[in-house]
Amino acid sequence: MWDVAVMGAGAAGMMAAATAGQRGARTVLLDHADQPGRKILISGGGRCNFTNLKADWTYYRSENPRFCRSALARYRPQDFLSLVEKYRIRWHEKEEGQLFCDESARQIVSMLEDECRVGGVTFQLGCSLSDVSHDGHSFTLETSQGPVRARSIILATGGLALPKLGATDIALKLARQFGLRIVPPAPALVPFRLEAAQPNLAGVSLQVTASLAGRKKPVFTGGMVFTHRGVSGPAILQISSWWDRHEALRLNLAPGRDVHEDMRGICQQRPKAHAPALLEALPARLVKVLVAGMLDDRPLAEQPAKAVRALAAQVSDWVFYPAGTEGYAKAEVMRGGVDTRDLSSQTMEARTVPGLYVVGEAVDVTGWLGGYNFQWAWASGVAAGQAAAGRSGV
Repeated sequence: MWDVAVMGAGAAGMMAAATAGQRGARTVLLDHADQPGRKILISGGGRCNFTNLKADWTYYRSENPRFCRSALARYRPQDFLSLVEKYRIRWHEKEEGQLFCDESARQIVSMLEDECRVGGVTFQLGCSLSDVSHDGHSFTLETSQGPVRARSIILATGGLALPKLGATDIALKLARQFGLRIVPPAPALVPFRLEAAQPNLAGVSLQVTASLAGRKKPVFTGGMVFTHRGVSGPAILQISSWWDRHEALRLNLAPGRDVHEDMRGICQQRPKAHAPALLEALPARLVKVLVAGMLDDRPLAEQPAKAVRALAAQVSDWVFYPAGTEGYAKAEVMRGGVDTRDLSSQTMEARTVPGLYVVGEAVDVTGWLGGYNFQWAWASGVAAGQAAAGRSGV
């Protein structure tokens, strides 16, 4: 009989297991993969954007945005950074509070493994799960390595994003099995596909402001890059977490500028210039596509004022309907998941199933791009690990 069984050896799972183990709980950590932290290893271009110094509840999407407030307040970015520095992992800060390893994401995985060992956690890797039952006092996990019994279980099996790394829907299935409600899941932090994608623009990048037509918030300013199938980049990934199918996307391709006034000035100062000069601050390949069909080959001074206004509107307020997203295969995370109404914000424990905890991506809490989702993994893992250890009486 284990005190705590943690399902999922990812960021949240290892943090929860280490926390429970170091508080004296006999803890076992199970995963169907043959190595822990596979998603950590590829994050941040292999250097792991392990937290964000600005992380608080306002940087997360959820049906109940304040749910994550308690866990994030009790385990802050500085707490995880102190752990990183304890292991002498060198790090650096990029824009907007994003913290990365100087060397390799492998260091974060090794650190978490070591923290689990300090807590006496037993790893059972390459261990697939077929069933979980609860007799009112303890849980029994039927696995490929035999049955596992535990007083508490922590569900940290993640979401549906990146199936090539072994992502499954087991968290959602188990949650439903135990009567927990599910907020419909969808890919998040994911590129968009465009119906009329322009392969000749692939690789063209620029700064944009992205929002959703008909909504005042959220609004994201950042990089965008055209792909062979659509658009990607930080601003696009950010707004994708709020996008619903059949909703229009709104882009300003020249944020912070009055494009029409700029165009009028060029027309007055350089009347003999030709159309591309109107948008010389934008990438040349993009300008060629924007101008096509709107202006002809005549000099600027001879162009219809109506056409110039229409072009300015296209640049400042390009509204279109994405054909969809690139799906879970290209998504960084899943949004939606276990409904927070069925969990304690203090402990992550299911309100109707004592001893069942849900953490990390499996919960309906989705962070912005830039280390926020890792901070939620650490914070929710610590909250559940502490509570599960306390429940075992240690």
